[in-house]
Amino acid sequence: MGFGVEAEAGALLAGLLGLLVGSFLNVVIYRLPKMMERQWAQECADITGKPLEAVGQPEEKFNLMTPRSRCSQCGHVLRWYENIPVVSYVFLRGKCSACGTPYGLRYPVVEAVTGALFFFCVWRWGWSVTALVWCGFSAALLALALIDWDTTLLPDDITLPLLWAGLIAAALQWNPAVNLSTALWGAVAGYVSLWAVYWAFKLVTGKEGMGYGDFKLFAALGAWFGWPALVPMILMASVIGAIIGIALKFSSGLREGGYVPFGPFLAGAGFTAMFFGPQAILRVVGL
Repeated sequence: MGFGVEAEAGALLAGLLGLLVGSFLNVVIYRLPKMMERQWAQECADITGKPLEAVGQPEEKFNLMTPRSRCSQCGHVLRWYENIPVVSYVFLRGKCSACGTPYGLRYPVVEAVTGALFFFCVWRWGWSVTALVWCGFSAALLALALIDWDTTLLPDDITLPLLWAGLIAAALQWNPAVNLSTALWGAVAGYVSLWAVYWAFKLVTGKEGMGYGDFKLFAALGAWFGWPALVPMILMASVIGAIIGIALKFSSGLREGGYVPFGPFLAGAGFTAMFFGPQAILRVVGL
């Protein structure tokens, strides 16, 4: 863990970089699920021979870079000085400069949280490859948590690179706390354990209790923290998820179908393990 003026300056610089990454994460969180929907629509169009408009999708180019960020209400394209992380939101008082439509508070919150995560990683591990890979881990996990909460999707475009990055970091000793063997079996056990729970629940109830994305995310967490961390993390995710699910049920806050995505709670357990270590999770859940 780094201390001193130089370490603090480095962590602050990382925090500023995190603000910029957080701004990009807002784009990923919003656009990636829509890109997935367009891909599915394109596949349907290819099968049926119909144009995209016939399956409810426009043919305009849409990806993480195009089109430029704009107001969803009036179409005003944001200028560069309206896209400065956190600062622009405060300066514009959270509203579109053209029509006055309020922007969501999530945008600056995601930017600030990403900045704080990057600050923590460099403060803890110093300017090193280890800090860099944990910054990447933090950004990916935050994006997955919010995408899953919004859409109940955990995109392979993020979960699978996160899984492979954990194994590579262990193999190259960029993550000194976990060796390759522990990471590999963590990935295997993470996937197989939730896969087994999924099929046991489906055989008993005839319903699907979770999605395949949850298997992949838990496998990725196993790759980053090793197989011994899986039990503490799944305990924490299950307990917190159950509490929030019950609270949403009694407050009539459940979405249609009564489904609560599990990914955000797995992500919360992953962040807790990163900050305090997997064993600290057992104390959190009272074991």
